[in-house]
Amino acid sequence: MTPCKVSGARRRQRLQVTNPDAAGIDVGADAHWVCVPEDRAAEQVQRFGTCTADLEAIADWLQACAVTTVAMESTGVYWVPLYELLEGRGFHVLLVDARQVARAPGRPKTDVKDCQWIQRLHSYGLLSAAFRPQDQVVVLRAYLRQRDMLVTYAGQHIQHMQKALEQMNVKLTEVAGEKTWNPKLHHKLKTALDNTPLSQRML
Repeated sequence: MTPCKVSGARRRQRLQVTNPDAAGIDVGADAHWVCVPEDRAAEQVQRFGTCTADLEAIADWLQACAVTTVAMESTGVYWVPLYELLEGRGFHVLLVDARQVARAPGRPKTDVKDCQWIQRLHSYGLLSAAFRPQDQVVVLRAYLRQRDMLVTYAGQHIQHMQKALEQMNVKLTEVAGEKTWNPKLHHKLKTALDNTPLSQRML
């Protein structure tokens, strides 16, 4: 007996909606596409800008549509302002990996926009949230990353300074007895300049 194949439409009919008040957002650099349940608005999908006023408009529209939970992809850093605003407005926000949405099978042709597919998956409870640490950890992580970036930039600028001095044949490191620019060399040069009359300074 040959087993009958179950069509994608019949498979979707077996799925039960677990989040009836779910919305989906396709996050972008210059626009956010938002999709709400079909029975909540005359137009299920709307396009919004990315400025603060636009983000507030998204939250207002979601509240008007009685949406309580929202799913969005973690696209670059564009999701951060919207995520924080929606969370502050009382929505349950689900941040999902874009690969999870792309790999989900059974996307119907009617879901032309990505936000429609995200909303559908979220309404069926098929999306899992990506890891996001607590707010205090997020702030601390931002400080540490900023510090690492500044340290890296400082090293690069020191290299640029050394290269420029060598091209001008200014042998500061050799005269000071230091191989590289460091706080000790900086202190030596500052002391020498402080003890040298302004009219005799070469730099």
